[in-house]
Amino acid sequence: MARVTRILRIAAGLLLLAANTLVHIVPLLIVALAKAVLRWKPLRRPCDLALMAIAESWIGVNSALLDRLTPLRLVVELPPGLRRDGHYLVLANHRSWVDIPVLQKAFNRRIPLLRFFLKRQLVWVPLLGLAWWALDFPFMRRYTREQIARRPALAGRDLEATRRACARFRDIPVAVMNFPEGTRVTAAKQAGQGSPFRHLLRPRAGGVAFVLGAMGEAIDTVLDVTVAYRGDPPSLAGLLAGEVRQVTVLVRSVPAPPALRAGDDPSDPSVQAAARDWINALWQDKDAVLDRLAASAP
Repeated sequence: MARVTRILRIAAGLLLLAANTLVHIVPLLIVALAKAVLRWKPLRRPCDLALMAIAESWIGVNSALLDRLTPLRLVVELPPGLRRDGHYLVLANHRSWVDIPVLQKAFNRRIPLLRFFLKRQLVWVPLLGLAWWALDFPFMRRYTREQIARRPALAGRDLEATRRACARFRDIPVAVMNFPEGTRVTAAKQAGQGSPFRHLLRPRAGGVAFVLGAMGEAIDTVLDVTVAYRGDPPSLAGLLAGEVRQVTVLVRSVPAPPALRAGDDPSDPSVQAAARDWINALWQDKDAVLDRLAASAP
């Protein structure tokens, strides 16, 4: 009986979330089409505002559904002075796919819409791929070393795509979301890379350095986010089934090293070293915070 109840809860949650997506995506695509047709910048600005309002409404309804359907309790600590018209780089540890709805719920209507760098293949995800495209989410085509070896002209194309995306973001309020670990943490992945952290993977500094270098002084603030669950990281199915009771989201504002905000070449060894030292220090602090939270959990 418990298994049947769990399946029904998950199915009901998925249906309601899908219905919310359908309701919001129609006006979003209409506005996106108008924006694509209009070439005069003063007319495109209202379209951007309308797109943001639709996206924030979609996230707001999703969050309300989670409040109604699940026992999820979100404990959030935010720094003062957050603005919806600011330019932020948001760095967070990555525990689960649940991180994304949790972060959207924590930041919605407090800072600009969170934008993720997505794999280019995700543009074909039904409905959501169109929504991400309309909202100017940057799609990246990742090339393997073997592909670059066969076609050297591919080298640097992903960085150039990042530079173009960041150039667009300089003119609109934005919160660029980055998971420096690059993947969700597991014990096997920690062991495989010899991670020096108890709760985290080694962070990758290259992407962070490139975004800061490309956007330069357009980034107002770097937000360092620590996401902590009680127990093992849950799945999205577990969230809808009511198995996630509490998630803690701790946010602090941190300064970025000047060397990473001066537009310097992110491939320069000195810039890479500064980025690596800076983000490793953030991760050491984050690991200590996760230790403290784990020790205080019942």
